[in-house]
Amino acid sequence: MRTGPGAAILLWMSDREFDARRGASPGAGDRLEALLGLLGAEARRHLGELDSRPVRAPDPTSLVSASGFSGALPDEGNGTLAALEELIEGARVGLVASAGPRFFHLVVGGTTDAALGADWLVSLWDQIAASPLTSPLAVHLEELSIAWLRELFELPPGAGVLTTGGHGANLIGLLAARQWWGERHGRDVSEHGLTGLPPMPVLSSGLVHASAVKALAQLGLGRRAVQRCAADTSGRLDLGALEAALIALEGAPAVLIGNAGDVNTGAFDPLDAMADLAARYGAWLHVDGAFGLFARVSPRTRALAAGAERAQSIASDCHKWLNVPYDCGVAFIEDRRLLLRANKLVADYLPRDLEAPQEGAPRRGAVLSNIALESSRRARGLPVWATLRALGRSGMRDLVERSLDHAARLAAAVDAAPDLERLAPVPLDVVPLNVVCFRAHPPGARKRDLDALNERLAQAILDDGRVFLGVTRFAGRVALRAAFVNHRTRPEDVDLAVAVTRELLAALS
Repeated sequence: MRTGPGAAILLWMSDREFDARRGASPGAGDRLEALLGLLGAEARRHLGELDSRPVRAPDPTSLVSASGFSGALPDEGNGTLAALEELIEGARVGLVASAGPRFFHLVVGGTTDAALGADWLVSLWDQIAASPLTSPLAVHLEELSIAWLRELFELPPGAGVLTTGGHGANLIGLLAARQWWGERHGRDVSEHGLTGLPPMPVLSSGLVHASAVKALAQLGLGRRAVQRCAADTSGRLDLGALEAALIALEGAPAVLIGNAGDVNTGAFDPLDAMADLAARYGAWLHVDGAFGLFARVSPRTRALAAGAERAQSIASDCHKWLNVPYDCGVAFIEDRRLLLRANKLVADYLPRDLEAPQEGAPRRGAVLSNIALESSRRARGLPVWATLRALGRSGMRDLVERSLDHAARLAAAVDAAPDLERLAPVPLDVVPLNVVCFRAHPPGARKRDLDALNERLAQAILDDGRVFLGVTRFAGRVALRAAFVNHRTRPEDVDLAVAVTRELLAALS
């Protein structure tokens, strides 16, 4: 093994490997150029094909299993270039074009050019976004990005932190809520735990997302902690039932979860009315706005998320509508001190937060590891900042509104098709946001057969690979759903989704 200056560079590949490829004795610069050439060629190929390639291959799991990624750990390595070439060649069959324009499953964004470039720099620079001690740049750009997001969403000042995604943001928000609730009972639960306290009341509608439920389980509160005040099978909130539940608590603190953007329909809870009840009864309002918070970016949809600015905590997802690479979410918290008490990381060798003094190390300014879930943190603020700087407020508004137009286009095509049926919302000329929920319903089909037919259709669409639609259940019925958040999606991609669905349905029927 080489030692001395440049040793890390020389470890990219052995001299023998490089000499065999180049027929010369290379320097460190040549090795760097060879590595960049390989990665640049793959980037050009992948990005050049992204708009036109199938979303995925049929049965990709089997293809990956047969791709050569198997066997025991080798005793001898094959060198950097050979390893990367093997990875690139073997990976192609198992890659899903989730960043492409026709991935409508789940709610998955693409990657803007600015975000992609910045994310490459994140890996290149390898900064630790924990404190100004580890990376003043990463901390500053994360705090600036959160401030810009607050401006974009028209939220009041407060604290915030970037997370691994919407689930991490829900976990952070509900962690702060749990800390607040414990202190209302005279207990610092981060220091003394939950033992001896009553169950924490959590009230929501039928739209509450599985992510929030999982967060409650992880916080020791239980998945069954949520009382769903649903008015009907669509899950919409019964405000009267919610107020009755608050009255029954006789002044005891509670946590409300308001949902901004249902994954099946794009529907919203009445956040303003929930904020009124939270203020009246002294409750905490947490808003799960993984993609729905972006409704506040456009005048066309801003009213849907009215009231989110009054919440004590908000969760959203940057790798959805902001179109930054995985993974990145954001949590907004009204009172930073709650997060400091719940999340502080105390050790003699670590820097102290200005608002969380501890014995030992000197003060060095804001310490994000004292409010975040992780201590070792990727510099997620760089691609967020780069996207917001590149697009600006007007560019973000355009991105959101193009997605709204795509959803309206799909809804209109479904309504016009004799063999498709839109399930939500009613009336059919309304699309609340960016999600269209529909199913196959050929003329003359028996209702009892429709669930099985739509299950088969959903699998056929995934196997076909030209577009990617999700399968779900809405109001007890198997359905298809498409969510639009990707900046690459074009009107012709929407039309293709309808054409492929009807073509495969005809073959099944």
